[in-house]
Amino acid sequence: MISGMYADKAVEKAFKSNKQLGARDRAFVAESVYGIIRFKRFYTFLLGQDTDIDLLVRCYFYLKNKSVPDWLTLDPKYLESIDKNLEEGGSVRKIKESIPDWMDDLGIQELEKHWDSLLHSLNQPAAFVIRSNSLKTEKDRLAKLLENQGILSQDPGPNYPSALVLSRQNIFQNDLFKSGFFEVQDANSQLIAPFLDVQAGMRVIDACAGAGGKSLHLAALMKNKGTLLCLDKEAYKLNELRNRSSRAGVSIIETRPIESTKTIKRLHRSCDRLLLDVPCSGLGVLRRNPDAKWKLSPSFISEIHTIQAQILSQYSEMLKPGGKLVYATCSILPSENQKQVSSFLEASKNFELEEESTIWPDQKGFDGFYMARLTRKNN
Repeated sequence: MISGMYADKAVEKAFKSNKQLGARDRAFVAESVYGIIRFKRFYTFLLGQDTDIDLLVRCYFYLKNKSVPDWLTLDPKYLESIDKNLEEGGSVRKIKESIPDWMDDLGIQELEKHWDSLLHSLNQPAAFVIRSNSLKTEKDRLAKLLENQGILSQDPGPNYPSALVLSRQNIFQNDLFKSGFFEVQDANSQLIAPFLDVQAGMRVIDACAGAGGKSLHLAALMKNKGTLLCLDKEAYKLNELRNRSSRAGVSIIETRPIESTKTIKRLHRSCDRLLLDVPCSGLGVLRRNPDAKWKLSPSFISEIHTIQAQILSQYSEMLKPGGKLVYATCSILPSENQKQVSSFLEASKNFELEEESTIWPDQKGFDGFYMARLTRKNN
C-alpha cells in the first residue's frame, strides 16, 4: 500500500532486514501493519481528511488503547475529529468495514444479504495454518514433533485431514519445515487438491501452478507416483516450485513455462486430471491480503472475467475424454465462479458438471474459495 508491494511481501522484507526482532515483536509489527491497512478508510474517515501513514499509525494505536511514546500520540484536534466521526463511521458499512464504494456495490449486487457477514469475516485476522506432508509424516506425529519444540497446534476437524492451526510465528526457520514435513497452506485451500480425485500413477496437469502450493498437495495425494506437469506463465514461480518440490521429497513434478498458445495445444488430450486454479479477484482471501482492497479496480474485475473464460475454454482441451478437471478460484463472486462454469458448459457440449462448491470464509474462519469438478465426455 505504501511502498507499492503487497503487505505480506513488505512485512517479509522488513523482517529479513531486522533479524534481531523476536517472535513477539514480529507478531506486533505484523498485527499493526495489517490492522492499519485493513481499516485504512475507517481511520481516514475518523481523522476527517485524506492523511498520511504517520497519522494512520497514530490513530490505530489510539483506538487500540496501546501504550505508545509521546511522539506517537495524536494532536488534540484529531481526537476531537475521531470522537465526532466515530458514531457515523461505525454505522455505514463501506466505512466501518473499510472498502471502496465500487467494491461494496459489487458485493451487494452479487451476494445480496450475505455480503454483510462475508465482509465482516474477511476483515478478521487470517489463521496461520500448515499442511502436513504425508510423504514424510502424518498429522498427529507432526503435532507431537512441534509440541516437543514448544509449538502448540490445533486440529481444525475431520474435514481437514492434513491441517494444523498454529499461533503466528517465524516457522520458516524451523528444522521440520526445512526438512519438508509441512507447508504453509490455508485450511480451505487444502480442500481443492482432494476435490480433483487424483490417484497414484495418473498423468495430471496443474495448469496455473504458480509456486506450487496445490501442486505439492496433489503430488502427496498421488503418493509421488505418476506424472504431475506444472505449467505457469511466470518462469520464476516454477523455479520456486522446483525448490519446494525438492524440500518436500516430491520427484514426479515436471515444470514447463507457458510461452504461447502452442504450449497448450501440444498437450491436447494428454492428461487424466486437470487443475485450473485460475487468476481471480482474490476477494475470498482479503483477510490475508487486505491491501487488495486498494489495489483492485472495476476494470481489473472485467479483465479477469475475460482471462478466466479464455483459460477454461482453451486449457480444458488438455484433458482426455473421460478425464476430470477442477476449475477453482479464491473468489466468492458468482461472476467469477458459477457464471463462468455455466457459460463454458453452454458453449462446450463435451463437458458436464459433476459437482461444485463455494467455500465461504464466514463459516469456518478460513479463506473463501470456489471449486467445480467437470468431466469430459467419452466422444
